[in-house]
Amino acid sequence: MSMQVVSEDHHMPDVVYAPGRFTITRNEIGTREVQGLDAYSVNSVTTMPGVDKSFAAQFSDWDPTGLRGLCCLIRQRQTTVQRIGTGAMDELRFLTALHRPGSLVDVGAHDGLIALPLSRLPGAHVLAFEPLPAAFVRLSAACAGVTSIRPIPLALGDAPGRLTLSVPVVEGVRQEQWASLLKTFEGYGPHVGAEQVQVPVATLDSFGLRDLTAMKIDAEGAEYEVLRGARDTLLRCRPVLTLELEERHREGSTWAVPAFLDALDYTTRFALEGRWWPASVLNRATMQRASPDPSDYAASDPYVFNFFAWPREREAEVRQCLPEIQAAV
Repeated sequence: MSMQVVSEDHHMPDVVYAPGRFTITRNEIGTREVQGLDAYSVNSVTTMPGVDKSFAAQFSDWDPTGLRGLCCLIRQRQTTVQRIGTGAMDELRFLTALHRPGSLVDVGAHDGLIALPLSRLPGAHVLAFEPLPAAFVRLSAACAGVTSIRPIPLALGDAPGRLTLSVPVVEGVRQEQWASLLKTFEGYGPHVGAEQVQVPVATLDSFGLRDLTAMKIDAEGAEYEVLRGARDTLLRCRPVLTLELEERHREGSTWAVPAFLDALDYTTRFALEGRWWPASVLNRATMQRASPDPSDYAASDPYVFNFFAWPREREAEVRQCLPEIQAAV
């Protein structure tokens, strides 16, 4: 059993594996609120065996002034505890189930949260792209001595060059997980500032990969450009993909990216309530309602932002490797 700490911005600053009592504060995770995956999962965790019920409460609309702390006791159990959100899907679960030996690309690797476990898969070699200098330092430290990861201080896009990467600063706290090549974060009031840094950009096609088996893309709105710059590689290697697509980071991305992939004979879906759903049925008003303001943490429930894409010729493989996720009727 483990406990993942996930901020409202879907950044995971900590994963706890040992039993004990833990206090999580705003200062530690750099956001106004503390979430255990999402409101549904926070409510669900109070009923799980091995969790102290003394803090049990219903969490829905978070206090905008910030939750000061959340304490929970994870007790050592002999029984197997199901992971939060049975029937849910995340990047690691998807990429592990469909793993094939070869190169894997992590776009927006940040601290290596996904790259490190991917590097442990049999025959895996991970190219971890992280353009933000501060995050790249931490990524390099985390990957030190791991020969199956290659940290690369580049952004991926559809043309080589240099671009401005903006990092929002909310009330003095840098929100690195929102770092964007597309937004400047102007106009959100005096409590929201931004730091800018020039970063080098390359296309994935320029790497000439011949054995790419999987990609995880979290580029805060720049996913379309990443894929455009990887078009030849996608056609040649036919990897499976995970993508974080959010309208708050780029309006229209939840239809433009699936449309681009459709032209390459890929299907793009999201998982909800134990079923695969085509990206085309996403109801943006009810499934992805959130503000582009980095200081506004309100969001719809559910908030669907993880999308999964695979070549149509691998449809049967996906169903076989992930039988617990059924096709939508």
